[in-house]
Amino acid sequence: PGETLEQGAIRETREETAYTFSPHWLQGIYSWHHPRKDITYLRFAFSGAVGAYDPQQALDDGIVRAIWMRVEEIRATQARHRSPLVMQCVEDHLAGKRYPLDLITHR
Repeated sequence: PGETLEQGAIRETREETAYTFSPHWLQGIYSWHHPRKDITYLRFAFSGAVGAYDPQQALDDGIVRAIWMRVEEIRATQARHRSPLVMQCVEDHLAGKRYPLDLITHR
């Protein structure tokens, strides 16, 4: 079988940021329909602990770097977000929304 969603979150975090990541909970499951592209996106967002940075890790195509931003900066740059789900995930995290990882079943 393929990787679990948790394993995918760990791998994607490494490939997109060069940081290790340990998911502690499911932040939420989000759906958004992009009207111009007529595509619906389904996002599983995880929260947890960020670990070591690997400066030798190549980042995915199109990703320049990972940066840390205060919530005010994230809100101020919403026009640059890939979707409104980015801000929704941040707001849900700030609101304390968390679900156990075992909510997701992988077989």
